Amino acid sequence: MFKRLFSLLFLTTFLAVAQAEPSTPIQVLLTTNQGDIRLELYPDKAPKTVENFLHYVQNNYYDGLIFHRVMENFMIQAGGYTPSLSAREPDRESVINESLNGLKNEKGTIAMARQTDPNSAKAQFYINVVTNWSLNARNGQPGYTVFGKVVQGANVADKISHVYTKAAGPFANLPDTPIIIIKAEVVDSE
Repeated sequence: MFKRLFSLLFLTTFLAVAQAEPSTPIQVLLTTNQGDIRLELYPDKAPKTVENFLHYVQNNYYDGLIFHRVMENFMIQAGGYTPSLSAREPDRESVINESLNGLKNEKGTIAMARQTDPNSAKAQFYINVVTNWSLNARNGQPGYTVFGKVVQGANVADKISHVYTKAAGPFANLPDTPIIIIKAEVVDSE
C-alpha cells in the first residue's frame, strides 16, 4: 500500500513539474538483457500517452517483460508478456489516441501499440527501427501515437531487430531467445 501511494505521489509531482515546464522532456531507461535503451518522452506533444506510460514505469509493470514482436526493417514491440509467454494485464483503461500531435513514426521513435480501435492503446509500445510512414496519422485519420524517441541505445534496438525469430502459438515474430526488459525507470536527463 505504501509503495503504491508513494508511486502515485511521485508520479503526480513529476507530472505537475512536467506540465509547468512543458518543453522539458522526461527520460526513461530500459535496461534489457541486450543492453540499455534511453528514451526521451514528450509530455507537451502527447500528455495523456506519456502519463500513461510513466504510470506503468513507476509501478514496475515493464520489469521482466519481453520484446514479443520483433520485425527486422520494421519495429520491436514489448509491454505485454513474460518470458513464459503469460500475458501481463494492464491495470488501466485505454489511453486516448494522440497521433495528431505532429510527431511521426520515424526511425528511433517510440509509439503505442494498439488494436484496430485508435483509442485502444494500454501498455504495449514499440520502437521504430526504420521510418514507418504507414503508421502515421493522415487525412485527419488517427495513426499510432508517437510520444518520444531513443536518445541512447539505438544500436541496441537495431541489434534486437535482427535476432532470430520464430512462430509460436499466436506469436508470429517471437525472438527465439527471450529479449527481456530487466528494469524500466525514470532517470535524470544527461
